[in-house]
Amino acid sequence: MANKAEKWPSNAPGKFYVDQQCIDCDLCRETAPAFFGRNDDGGYTFVVKQPATAEDIALCTEALEGCPVEAIGNDGE
Repeated sequence: MANKAEKWPSNAPGKFYVDQQCIDCDLCRETAPAFFGRNDDGGYTFVVKQPATAEDIALCTEALEGCPVEAIGNDGE
């Protein structure tokens, strides 16, 4: 389960985030490329843009549910 206290500072403000458990597997970036990006220097993924539509939220939720290390969180805010 993602830990809000350990989320990367580079995440776009909002309810979805990636925390420091990320292993840079690329699954979320493949699932929802408009919302997840890679920090090349740090070797991790972060949320570049928060979803706005129901379709966008569904893509981000799919990425969250598929994350093998549960590094994606949704704090509901």
